[in-house]
Amino acid sequence: MTKNMGTADKAIRIVVALIVAVLFFTGVIEGTLGIVLLVFAGVFVFTSAISFCPLYAPLGIKTCKN
Repeated sequence: MTKNMGTADKAIRIVVALIVAVLFFTGVIEGTLGIVLLVFAGVFVFTSAISFCPLYAPLGIKTCKN
C-alpha cells in the first residue's frame, strides 16, 4: 500500500471530520444522517492517518509529492 495522500489533503480531511464530529455531538446534525456523516468522518481520519485513500488508487489520483 503506497501513500497517495499529500499533507494538504490529509489536513482538509481531518478538519472536515472535526467539524462533522462537533456538529454531531452538539446536536446540530442528528439521526441517520448524523450517524452516516460520523462514519464518513471516521473514515476520513483513518485514511488520513495511514496516508492512503482506497478510492484514489483505481482512479490513479495521487496528491503526495513522492
